[in-house]
Amino acid sequence: MTGLSERQVRYYEERELIFPKRNSSGTRMYSFSDIERLMDIAEKIEDGVRTREMRKDLF
Repeated sequence: MTGLSERQVRYYEERELIFPKRNSSGTRMYSFSDIERLMDIAEKIEDGVRTREMRKDLF
C-alpha cells in the first residue's frame, strides 16, 4: 500500500515519526492517518529530507 518495507516502517516508528496503536496481542494497528503519514515520509525521503528533520517538524 505504501511501497515501504516492513523494516522501513519499523524504523520510522523507532524514529518516532509514526505512532501506531497496538491491540491486546501487541500487533500494530495502523490508522488511515498513519498510512498517509508513511506515504508523506516516503516522499520526503525521496526528496532527500532526513528523518531527524522530519521529527523536528512534528513537534
